[in-house]
Amino acid sequence: MTELGQRRADVPPHLLHEKLPTAATKTEAIVVEKEINAHETGGANASSTSFELEDHPIDQPRDLKVAVIGAGLSGVLAGSLIPAKVPGLNLTIFEKNADVGGTWYENVYPGVKCDIPANVYQSTFSPKTNWSEEFAPGGEIRDYWQSVAKKHNVYKHLKLKHKVQKAEWLPDSSKWKVTVENLAQPGEIHENEFDILVTAIGRFNAWKLPEYDGIQDFKGELFHSSHWDKNFSAANKRVALIGNGASGLQLLPELQRVADHVDHYARNTTWIVDAFASAAVRTIEPKPFSAEQLKEFADPEKYLEYRRKEEGRYYRRFAAIFKDTPENKQLRETWTALMLKRVGDKPELADKIIPNFPPNCRRPTPGPGYLEALAKENVDYIQTPIQRFTESGIVTKDGFERKVDAVICATGANIDLAPPFPVIANGIDLSQAWKPGGHFGFPYTYLGVATPQIPNAFWIGGPMSTGQSGTVPNNVENQITYIAKVIRKVRSQGIKTIVPSKAAADDFISYSDAFFERTVWTANDDSSEYNKNCRSWYNGGVPGGRPHGIFPGSASHANFVRREPRWEDFEYTHVNPSGNRFAYFGNGWTSKELQEDADLTPYLRLPSEIDLRSYHEGWWDL
Repeated sequence: MTELGQRRADVPPHLLHEKLPTAATKTEAIVVEKEINAHETGGANASSTSFELEDHPIDQPRDLKVAVIGAGLSGVLAGSLIPAKVPGLNLTIFEKNADVGGTWYENVYPGVKCDIPANVYQSTFSPKTNWSEEFAPGGEIRDYWQSVAKKHNVYKHLKLKHKVQKAEWLPDSSKWKVTVENLAQPGEIHENEFDILVTAIGRFNAWKLPEYDGIQDFKGELFHSSHWDKNFSAANKRVALIGNGASGLQLLPELQRVADHVDHYARNTTWIVDAFASAAVRTIEPKPFSAEQLKEFADPEKYLEYRRKEEGRYYRRFAAIFKDTPENKQLRETWTALMLKRVGDKPELADKIIPNFPPNCRRPTPGPGYLEALAKENVDYIQTPIQRFTESGIVTKDGFERKVDAVICATGANIDLAPPFPVIANGIDLSQAWKPGGHFGFPYTYLGVATPQIPNAFWIGGPMSTGQSGTVPNNVENQITYIAKVIRKVRSQGIKTIVPSKAAADDFISYSDAFFERTVWTANDDSSEYNKNCRSWYNGGVPGGRPHGIFPGSASHANFVRREPRWEDFEYTHVNPSGNRFAYFGNGWTSKELQEDADLTPYLRLPSEIDLRSYHEGWWDL
């Protein structure tokens, strides 16, 4: 007996015809084989539903609805890249603000700027050649990202002033139900269903006022730096500025210039640096590009050379995140010298401003003019913790009250990286599960792009997403490209659900924990004066806590890891009722073959135009 005959002899009679009729159709034969295989293999993929060919070409696009939440830098890049990489996709981008730009749309406080060069903080495929200065002001950065959105037709996918309230997975239909409030019509709620959910909400997406006792009793002006009161003037006022993160550092010099007095409350020290990859001291005064430089930038070749030089420097800072490396020790010496020099007018600050933790444990921040402002006579630097507010001022824990006319809270936003609205699937709400004490207790992800038990959901710029060093736009573009490949597979191969396995995610977390043990975020033991553990958004604000704000590797490493998805790390279900993974093969044809004038030999090119590394690998030229 043949092997096939033996296999069929083991199949129950009701599943096997002794002999197929000679007139049996191909479909009938396929049905029998499907039933035989289902019986033989058993397991999760077995199905009692008969399989029939789907009557369509293999490359006929399947309608797929994708929701992107957020239209900051990541959302604009997603709206530019995903339609190009997955043509004909039904894409909707929800944005709570009246226009795109994210943090650059929302933050309008005096002195707001990017702390890295604008020529580095731009998309790699749509560069701007005429930035006004190296460190561009926030309004110019906002205008740039809006121009990218216009150039690449992102606006046609946008629903502005639409705030997502909840995203809930519907297992029966394998859809995401996204509940959205139309802020242009308060109270108007819509529910929309999507096949795939992509969040591009940024890391710090939910600013809030600090929760000090009595803060609601304060009678003066009070607001958050991310919700700036455009009618506010600090002239002739006593002002309290709380916080020394990026916003606080930029605000102090602006307030010091005009206010009668500024009380600057800073609970923690921070490393004040210059232009990350430079030893030159930045100043608060603008440094516009010269006419000669802008003329040179107009030459595409020369501008590309400039961009490569500038951006390349940002990939050379990786060694400085490891504990006790020469690079990290050198940073301490360099930054300490620069900081002390800049507060020379008030030498008593020297012992107060230098951190007792290694460089890079908290994100270092260029603060042009900050330390100089701190040394002015009309500024008091207060490190004593705040105890409570009164109607007219702030009381610190030493019992001293300082009266002020206005309080500006540059206290940042959430650092747990949990979504600010419920994201619910399989009984898990990530807005709670990712927080300390929640189901996972920290942002539990697979490669920083997806989470087990949360099907068809992906993250851009979320936890564990960005590699240390490199540039944010390039890292985001690579994440989006990865997600686009996943979406393309889902749409083209009849996949209903895709989700990383728990085993794959657990292995990734185990690797991450081992990697971070070598870094300044967890490797310190508080045993020496300059080697303390610090709290930062990298570790969720817990000194020495598990880092989840950054990818466990360099920016180049992250790009390498995500260049091609590891499809074996995912679990799948399929659209075809039979569950047949090859149902997407369709009727055996391709669309091109059915077009009379289609080019069926696009692979034939001049030998000089062929790069063997990518030859026969493009999905778009079949």
